[in-house]
Amino acid sequence: MSENYLTIKVAGSHELEIKKSRFICSVQRVETKEVADAFIASVRQDNPKANHNCFAYMLGEHDEIQRESDDGEPSGTAGVPILEVLKQLKIHNVVAVVTRYFGGTKLGAGGLIRAYSNATSRAIEQVGLVQKVLQRDLILTVSYANYEKLTYHLKQEQINLIDTTYGSDVVVTIAVDLDSVAEVQTQITNLLSGQVTIKAGDEHYHEVDVPVYPDSQD
Repeated sequence: MSENYLTIKVAGSHELEIKKSRFICSVQRVETKEVADAFIASVRQDNPKANHNCFAYMLGEHDEIQRESDDGEPSGTAGVPILEVLKQLKIHNVVAVVTRYFGGTKLGAGGLIRAYSNATSRAIEQVGLVQKVLQRDLILTVSYANYEKLTYHLKQEQINLIDTTYGSDVVVTIAVDLDSVAEVQTQITNLLSGQVTIKAGDEHYHEVDVPVYPDSQD
């Protein structure tokens, strides 16, 4: 990925019971098709007596890999509804498997679509979402005389301070959203009247919690 994106906060599962059928949705972050397929296989292995293990996943920077399976349910009633939830929530690099234990009552096509969709939505609501924000480290070298002024500014601007090293000068490492790097550099340079050395560091993702608003289809 080379830009910000949404994904689930943690792996987890959630169960719904509808007319005595159990629908258990398990979700996990994945970055490759191989890992997604391995997760699906592990869910199947953990549920050998289940009637169905339907799934969907979206992978890649532009969701170029999309897969779904009804796993024996009527065509279009399971895999597609699971995939649609992932699309509607705009989450990426996630696999969702909904395991069904049949309870003896048929739900019909509409009932199945709602069941698989709701099971997926509720599982994602339970585990939560995060925004993966691409950031760059900036390594700031300042004198002890300017250190307090710098840290006060970072606190006021809510800039993430990663590390501080004390030597002949103070070296402070901060993490800044990629699209704010130039602005932050200018602010700090002006704040300290140019008495700062700024070196660009590595890029990495920072996770920010975001609310989940799944579509209710009950």
